[in-house]
Amino acid sequence: MFIALYAFSIRLFHKLFNKTVENFLRKSNGISLILRGRGVRLAAREASRRIGRMAEKPYKGFVIWHLLWSNLGVRPLRSALSVLALALQVFLVLLIAGLTSGALADWRTRVEGVGADIIVQPPSSSIFFAFSSAVMPESLAEKIAGLPGVDEVAPVLIVVDQKNLGMVYGIDYGRFAGLSNGFTFISGGPFQQPDQAIADDLAAQSRKLRVGQKAILLGHEFTISGIVVHGKGARFFIPIKTAQDIASAEGRVSMFYVRSKGDTEGARSELVNLLPTYKIRSMAEYSTLMSSSNLPELKPFMHTFLTLGVIISFLVVLLTMHTMVFERTRDIGVLRALGSSRLEVCWMILGETLVMVGLGVVFGLLCTYSVVAILHRTSPTLQIAIEGGWILRAILLTIAGAVAGAMYPALRAARNDPVDALAYE
Repeated sequence: MFIALYAFSIRLFHKLFNKTVENFLRKSNGISLILRGRGVRLAAREASRRIGRMAEKPYKGFVIWHLLWSNLGVRPLRSALSVLALALQVFLVLLIAGLTSGALADWRTRVEGVGADIIVQPPSSSIFFAFSSAVMPESLAEKIAGLPGVDEVAPVLIVVDQKNLGMVYGIDYGRFAGLSNGFTFISGGPFQQPDQAIADDLAAQSRKLRVGQKAILLGHEFTISGIVVHGKGARFFIPIKTAQDIASAEGRVSMFYVRSKGDTEGARSELVNLLPTYKIRSMAEYSTLMSSSNLPELKPFMHTFLTLGVIISFLVVLLTMHTMVFERTRDIGVLRALGSSRLEVCWMILGETLVMVGLGVVFGLLCTYSVVAILHRTSPTLQIAIEGGWILRAILLTIAGAVAGAMYPALRAARNDPVDALAYE
């Protein structure tokens, strides 16, 4: 659809532009013969005799712009595919970066929303809770709660649903709600039975759940007792005893959320003295770690996609502009015969490249934001954050790859001998 529309618009513009140029050239001492390919040397000699250097520059600029748009219009399908390939680079970079940044930002926000100041995890545990093992004895909660600087502690057992890779929190409702002002219920209330569960609003919207409805979690059937506002760690919450039975982790938990009495560093020091081998992080430290720039595992992944994007734009532009130079050899010879310098020919090739880049960037941004809007409606739990910095990087990378691909065709066009180019058929 886009290719057909683009090709039609370029063709229409090309015809209108050609008509305007020919009307202009008819009034310019018969120089229209230049673009029709007859009497080229005679027309060039006549132009040099009758038109001074000052009068020649506007005409040359007009012809250059005509050639620039003509090249896009002569092969509209090729131009459309080139623009589409450049748009694909912008789309891929922004979508991958947006998915990564959005997922990390969403998880960081949800962990902060629990209301704890400190997180206690087992030794050698990951900052990604989904990889946490249930190896901590639940009885540690009483020891931690007995520390002078600790106000509240909530044990949590994290179980990953293998069906959709979502995390389910097994919690002691009273203690978990006591870390903050508790859950904000949209409908329903806390679970009262072992087979009841709480869902947040995004998960309920995504799976079309209502209070009292049955839902399959962790391979077991649960009844939704309440739907709460999102931002409390996980999407689903079940009784901790039920989670322990499902995970075969009797009396064990994955982590502890701890709220201090105001002195976070003091409470953290007490916890380090009590549990010297455990990972104990303040919430501020954890939030800092949960960013793409601080995760070395993500850097090779992002660099691979960025490199792939540059290679795509480089190859597409190199192929397109190299073919264009061959097809327009005679026209380039006309420009050189009229006095255009090699630098001006290079700028003409680069100008056409930048026009394609501009169209590709615009179309890539439109596609990106359209897909993001669709995903937000169809998958509310999928968070995508398109940052301004990544938009700028995507544009600069597209320009860099495209200009690099256009350099060889531009230099080759500039080195063409005018006499040979005018005799080229």
